[in-house]
Amino acid sequence: MQAPSVGGVRLPKGSGETIRLPRGASLTDFAEKINANPASLVQVLFHLGEMVTATASVADEVLELLGNEMNYNVQVVSPEEEDRELLDSFDISFGDDGDEEDWVVRPPVVTIMGHVDHGKTRLLDTIRKANVREGEAGGITQHIGAYQVQTELEGIERPITFIDTPGHEAFTAMRARGAKSTDIAVIVVAADDGVMPQTVEAINHAQAADVPIVVAVNKIDVEGANPAKIRQQLTEYNLVAEEYGGDTMFVDISAKQGTNIDQLLEAILLTADAALDLRANPNMEAQGVTIEGHLDRGRGPVATVLVQRGTLRVGDSLVAGDASGRVRRMVDEHGDDITEALPSRPVQVIGLTSVPGAGDTFLVVDEDRVARQIADRRRARERNAELASRRKRVSLEDLDAALKETNTLNLIIKGDNSGTVEALEDALMKLDVGDDVDLRVIHRGVGGITEGDINLAIADNVIVMGFNVRAEGKATELANREGVEIRYYTVIYQAIEEIEQALKGMLKPEYEEVELGRAEVRDVFKSSKFGTIAGCLVMSGEIRRNARGRLLRDSVVIADNLPISSLRRFKDDVVEVREGFECGLTLGSYSDIKVDDVIETFEMREKPRA
Repeated sequence: MQAPSVGGVRLPKGSGETIRLPRGASLTDFAEKINANPASLVQVLFHLGEMVTATASVADEVLELLGNEMNYNVQVVSPEEEDRELLDSFDISFGDDGDEEDWVVRPPVVTIMGHVDHGKTRLLDTIRKANVREGEAGGITQHIGAYQVQTELEGIERPITFIDTPGHEAFTAMRARGAKSTDIAVIVVAADDGVMPQTVEAINHAQAADVPIVVAVNKIDVEGANPAKIRQQLTEYNLVAEEYGGDTMFVDISAKQGTNIDQLLEAILLTADAALDLRANPNMEAQGVTIEGHLDRGRGPVATVLVQRGTLRVGDSLVAGDASGRVRRMVDEHGDDITEALPSRPVQVIGLTSVPGAGDTFLVVDEDRVARQIADRRRARERNAELASRRKRVSLEDLDAALKETNTLNLIIKGDNSGTVEALEDALMKLDVGDDVDLRVIHRGVGGITEGDINLAIADNVIVMGFNVRAEGKATELANREGVEIRYYTVIYQAIEEIEQALKGMLKPEYEEVELGRAEVRDVFKSSKFGTIAGCLVMSGEIRRNARGRLLRDSVVIADNLPISSLRRFKDDVVEVREGFECGLTLGSYSDIKVDDVIETFEMREKPRA
């Protein structure tokens, strides 16, 4: 069979075989898989309306389009598959629990979720007897942490691990991730407020993650509290209380007074025992998930990790996402040093070379060299995928439009921890202000704003956002000298609101036509000085000089967008003539005016955006 040809370029002909490529692969990567010349693939894409260099990251749909042209089934590998293949190449198995005879019972991992101001943070305070609310800006939880508490069931001391997730809807991404790394979700609902939008959102996250739910009906001590109403409302979401014949445990509590907190902890343990088989193998290399990461001035990158299987020990070589290092020190929730962490144990790890992202998986490997190689490969893969998703598809048809100036707001986001940065970016990318403007986050990171951030901002005309962080001394000087705008925030609502206003300010103004008045032509005069003059009677509204007008004859528009260039009453020039009065006017140089024509005047006014 003859090789296919596109635009005169001969291509290797596939036989329908599957080619697996990672996200953000280049044409060179594709060419290596099929023994083709990358330059020929560049030419082919040009003829198909895509302008790409041989080494640039290419969007998934472009790779699939090219594969179809050459009779190859291009399969873009998902991040999870990619990671699995990467670990397989190092002979590492992630998610394997080892031999069943080594399994031991582990504590349940619990996420507290619900609507803002329904008492989630207060409940955690009461449970762990520590008040973190005073340090919070705007009354919302800005950081994610994890804490382990001891409780007693049937005379036996048993620990429970709590993941603390923020309550504001902007942190949906973090809350969803919290649900995925948890065993049980506690949904907090205020007895005086009822089921709210974020309550439903939290339930949906927990049900999508297929985790059992315990409902804590809070604020039962407040006037107007109606716990029975909450039970009734939640039946709509398949949460039926045990007393109504369902299988969901409801506990009426007061986080402020400390009422029934022990019963809530007992309900969590009973749900875990009834619905889950919580066992893990402590006799293996540790694996788990990163809950939160931040840059500490004195200690460097610090990550809060939750061990899911195995035992994490000081001295282990660790890779978490695209960060790697050796565990130099481990600290528990009380700030005490510990030497090992068993399954379901949250600990702060110090010793990584960079800050991992919230939700990144971590694992212990044999040596530092392997950890560095895995981290480097992951970093390169993420960079390629990011470049591919950022690249705008440009075809020959819209090349002209692409070359024109586009309304794009470029941002650099720096924050005090990776979870906050990720959630803020997620919230900003969901802002919808129309298709005319675009929001791009060209860089995000953890820690103070550096000279490197400012230099990047200078090159790309960017606004720098600092969330709970400040610019370093030299960075501030450089920003002031170069005119780079740095905005500081401590409350996420304010950041989202200001960026939304900035985006709306970049929109081109929208105009709407507003009718001013209508006049009927009663006589027509010819003047050597003024041209054709229409003698009119104003029937409604007003006629203004310098407004725009249209001429109607038998209700049909004869001419549109004509200027009312002169307007007179008798011999006097006037600015406007109102309803019921006569006037003489000219429509610029337009002369085809007849008796009984109607002149309708209007102006274009800027329409305020919602």
